[in-house]
Amino acid sequence: MRSACTIALVGNPNSGKSSLFNSLTGLNQKVGNFPGVTVDKKTGTSRIADNLTANIIDLPGTYSLYPKSEDERVTYEVLLNRNNADRPDLIVVIADAANLKRNLLFCSQIMDLKIPVVMALTMNDIARNKGINIDVAGLERAMGVPVVAINPRKNKGIAQLKKMIAGVAQSNLQPASEFIDTVALTGPWITEIKELCNVESNYAALHIACNYLELPHLNAAQRIQTGALLDQAGFNKARIQAEEIMQRYQRIGSIMQQCVVETSPLQRAIISERIDKTLLHPVWGNVILLTVLFLLFQSIFWLAEYPMGWVEQGFSVVSTWLDGVLPAGTIKDLLINGVVAGISGIAVFIPQIMILFGFITILEDSGYMARISFLTDRLMRSAGLNGRSVMPLISGMACAVPAIMAARTIQNRKERLITIMVTPLMSCSARLPVYTILIGLVIPDKSLFIFNLRGLVLMGLYLLGFFMALIVAKVMSMVIKMKEKTYFLMELPVYRAPRWKNVGITMVEKAKVFVTDAGKVIMIISVLLWALATYGPPKAMDAVETKYEALKLQHPEQAKELDNQLQTAKLEHSFAGIMGHAIEPAISPLGYDWKIGIALITSFAAREVFVGTMATLYSVGSDTENEDTLRDKMRGATRADGTPVYTLGTGVSLLIFYVFAMQCMSTLAIVYRETRSWVLPAIQFAYMFVLAYVTAFIAFQIFN
Repeated sequence: MRSACTIALVGNPNSGKSSLFNSLTGLNQKVGNFPGVTVDKKTGTSRIADNLTANIIDLPGTYSLYPKSEDERVTYEVLLNRNNADRPDLIVVIADAANLKRNLLFCSQIMDLKIPVVMALTMNDIARNKGINIDVAGLERAMGVPVVAINPRKNKGIAQLKKMIAGVAQSNLQPASEFIDTVALTGPWITEIKELCNVESNYAALHIACNYLELPHLNAAQRIQTGALLDQAGFNKARIQAEEIMQRYQRIGSIMQQCVVETSPLQRAIISERIDKTLLHPVWGNVILLTVLFLLFQSIFWLAEYPMGWVEQGFSVVSTWLDGVLPAGTIKDLLINGVVAGISGIAVFIPQIMILFGFITILEDSGYMARISFLTDRLMRSAGLNGRSVMPLISGMACAVPAIMAARTIQNRKERLITIMVTPLMSCSARLPVYTILIGLVIPDKSLFIFNLRGLVLMGLYLLGFFMALIVAKVMSMVIKMKEKTYFLMELPVYRAPRWKNVGITMVEKAKVFVTDAGKVIMIISVLLWALATYGPPKAMDAVETKYEALKLQHPEQAKELDNQLQTAKLEHSFAGIMGHAIEPAISPLGYDWKIGIALITSFAAREVFVGTMATLYSVGSDTENEDTLRDKMRGATRADGTPVYTLGTGVSLLIFYVFAMQCMSTLAIVYRETRSWVLPAIQFAYMFVLAYVTAFIAFQIFN
C-alpha cells in the first residue's frame, strides 16, 4: 500500500462536504487557488491509517458532471484530466441523506469514471426527522461502492470512514460495473474516443465527446479526430445527455424503492404546499416579505436600545476612571482619546450586529430565505438578472466580500459580472453603525402611527440600496452585450423550526468576527488619527498655544472656556485638521465640514471606521473630563457661525453618501480577485463615488 495518496471530496453544495474536510484535516489545511482560475482550492493532510497519509482536496460543490459555472468546471477538469496535478487516487462522494435521490445522480456519474469511490452519507439526523429511513447496507449493495453513514459536525462515523478509505486505497477497488451502459447509450464509436484520448472509462470518453472543444488538456490532433468521429457517428449531444439522465434516474428510482422507506411524505408535502400557497403568492407573498423586512429593521432599533445604552455608559465609566487614575500626559491622552474612544465607537453597535445576523440565520434555517429568491426572480429578470443573483445580494447585507464570491454559482457570465458590480450597493453590516448614529442625530425619536420613525428610515436606506442596485444592473445589462440565456431552477427546502442553538452561535461568532476584524482596523486608525489630531506643524501649534496662554492671562475668569477653545484650535491646526480643511471645498456643497471630511477619508479603509474616527476627533477636540457620549458631542457640534453641523440636510446627505459610496478596500480587492482585472474595480469605484456625490448633493439641497 502506498504511504500517501490524494483523496478528493466531492458532492452537491450544502451536503456537509466542508464539515467533513475540517473533520479530516483539522488544522492541517491551507487555502489557495486552482491554477489559472480564481476558485478557492482547499487542501489539507490527514492520517487515514498508521501507514497511510492522505492529501485531501475539497473540490467545489456541483450537482452533476455537466459544468455550468466556474466552480463546477474546476471539479470537472480535476476529475476528467488524467494529467491534472490534483487528480485524485480515490474519491469520497458526500451524499445528503435527506435529499438522497438528487445526490445519487452525481454519485453514479462519479462511479462511471472508474476511479475508486467511497460514499459518505451525511445529514442522517435530518433525514430521520423528515421520516426517511435508509438501509445503508442495502444501498451499498445496490450502488456497488462502500457506503458509510457519518456526522462530521459531531465527529461520528469518521473512524469507520477512514478504515473504509484505507481498505479501498489498499486494494484500488473500483466500482464493479458501469451504473449505466455507456456503449449501449452511444454506440461502439465511444471506445475509439476512449483510446484516442487515453481515458479510463467509456463514460469519461462521453464527456470528452460532449466538451472536447473546451477541455484544455486535449491537444489539437485529439480535438480534430474526435470531431471527425462525432460527425461520422451523427452525435447529438442534447439527446444523449437527456437519455443518460433519464436512465440514471430510472435506476436510482429502483434503488430508492429497495433501500429507502419514507413515512408519510405526502402529509409533509401537503403542509409545505399549503404554506407556500400563501408565502409564494404573487401579491400576499410580497406583502409578507416586506412585513418580515419591516419587522427586522424595527427590531434592530427596538431590541438593541437598552444594551447599546449600557455599552455607552460602560465606556463612559471606563474613560472617567482612567482620567482619575492616570497622570496627565501623552499616555493618558492616547488611551482615553485614542484607544478607548475608538473602540467604544464601534463596540456600541455590537447588539445591532448580533440582532441583524440572528434574524438572517432564522430566515435561512427556517427555509424562508430560499422563498425570497423565488419571490424576487421576476423582479431580478426585469433588471437583467435572475433569481440566482438574489442570494449574493442578500448576503451583501452582511458583507460584500463573501457575497461577491457567492456570485460564482451564477452560470451566465454577463449576469455574474453585473451581480459583482452591483452587490456593494447593498447595505452591509459595516454601514449599520454609521446609519444608526446619524439617524439618531437627525431623525426625531417619534412614532408614525404605531411604527418607530427611525426604524422606518433605516429600512428605507436598505431598500434604497437594493433598488438602486436593480437600476444600475438594468443599465449595465443594456450596455454589456451577451446573448447567453439561463434559467432559474431551485429546490425549495421543507419548512422547519430554526435551530436556536445555531442562531445563538451564529450571533456570537459574527459579533466576534466583527469586533476582531473591524477592531484591528479601527485600533490602528484610531491611534493614527489621535496622533494626526494631536500633533501638527510646530510653528502653527506653538502660535496657537502662545495665543491662548496670553488670553488666559488677560481673562483668568474664562480659563475653562478658553481651554476648550484651545483644544478645538489645536485640532484645526493639527495634521488631521489640515487634511480636513484641504478637502472641505469639495465636500462643503454636500453640507460637510472638515471633521466629516477626515471621516470620509478614513472610511475608505472600512466604512465602520467613520464612527471610530468621529469618536477620536470629538474626544481630542474637547475636554477629557467631559462624560458626554459621542452622540451628545456630535449633536452639540457647531460651525464657525454657531449653526449646528448635523442638520437634517447634512444628516440625510451623509446617510445617502454612505448608502452608495464604495468605501471598502477589501471589496475592491475581492472584485479584482474574481474578475482578474483592475479595470472593473476602477469602474465600480468611480460609478459608485459619482452616484454617491450627486445623490448626496441633491439630498442636501432638498432637506436643507
